[in-house]
Amino acid sequence: MASLQLSGVGKVYLSGETALYDINLEADDREFIVIVGNEKCGKSSLLKVIAGLEEASAGSVFIDGKDMAEVDPKNRDIAMVFRQDTLYPSLNVYDNMAFGLRLRRAPQALVDQRVKSAAEILGLTEHLYRKPKVLNSAARQRVAIGRAMVREPKLYLFDEPLAGVDEELRRDMLNVIINVQARMNGTFIYATKNLSEALTIGTRLVVLKNGFIQQIDCPANLYDYPSNTYVAFFIGSPTINFLQNAKIIKEGESYFAEFKGGRLPLAGNIVSRFENISAYSGSDKSVIIGIRPEDIKTSGEGEITATLGKTESDGETTYAECDLSGQPVVVTYEKEGEKGAEIKLAVDTSRLYIFDSETRLTLLARDGGYINTGKKDADFKPLPYPEEQEKMEKLKPQKNAPKKKLR
Repeated sequence: MASLQLSGVGKVYLSGETALYDINLEADDREFIVIVGNEKCGKSSLLKVIAGLEEASAGSVFIDGKDMAEVDPKNRDIAMVFRQDTLYPSLNVYDNMAFGLRLRRAPQALVDQRVKSAAEILGLTEHLYRKPKVLNSAARQRVAIGRAMVREPKLYLFDEPLAGVDEELRRDMLNVIINVQARMNGTFIYATKNLSEALTIGTRLVVLKNGFIQQIDCPANLYDYPSNTYVAFFIGSPTINFLQNAKIIKEGESYFAEFKGGRLPLAGNIVSRFENISAYSGSDKSVIIGIRPEDIKTSGEGEITATLGKTESDGETTYAECDLSGQPVVVTYEKEGEKGAEIKLAVDTSRLYIFDSETRLTLLARDGGYINTGKKDADFKPLPYPEEQEKMEKLKPQKNAPKKKLR
């Protein structure tokens, strides 16, 4: 199969819009990497640059160590599956799957063997001689995946292939894709805005926002060791609570986070990870305290008091919306109470997240719980929030301005 390396890749469209900025990524042979982010974060643009369907405005794409700058898309040995199937309606399933191999003048015996083998893996054997229009959307996407499989390319690129598919079919198709990757031993790059998909299939995730990489790591590390507030907010459901404009206070040998509505003691593991805590304690510097809903619970004896709002269950856990002196928080609902009642909230203070209010970067170093993937991408540091905003402003399209090149 293949390794992939992106070095300083950027993409500026003719409109002047910047879709990608200084993207650096390495995917090893047979890795399954998921690019995840919201709409217009650059996922599709990145896949198209890798495939050669879009030309990079800056940087380089290497496949197996070879620079792809002068290599046409058809010669990159890449198969791409799009969010909507691109099957030929006049061809049956067999001929759709065989199309790429026939285009490359593969012997008919090889075509037949690969198509039928892929059809068996994907559960398409009984559909081989039917036209796409009689198949449901999930079956058509399996055909699109089969067309990629039979070529046995170096890289498989998936651009939101399950967008619009209902939850039950989504689970089935994810199992199909995982099974295909295991059988083909391929290198898969998969783009989605669906976090559940990303966490299910990715060995490593690339979190993108507005064309900027925020963090690259395995799912567990993204959850427990987010690089900034964006990653902390994006990874997790329900989303993390943020207590803004908190101050770090030292009393004797103990440290506290003080915020509107209360204060929390900092557990020993948090203090030890807070490398420059002396620069924040008793100073004008403020921090953002992050608390995940599973780490803050309604309790008869809690550290802080809030007003109970509505409750909602996801089928396994009941959560409550609370008001903490004007700051909304979602908590695990354990001790019952009436809506509007004052209620105590117990916080697992060993599970706090702390970010600088200005840069929005984490202030906590990694500890022994961090999973070492051995990938240098894991040490990537995102831009501080003000610098990212400044660059975004500079990269905005300007009317009547000459087209920009990334620097």
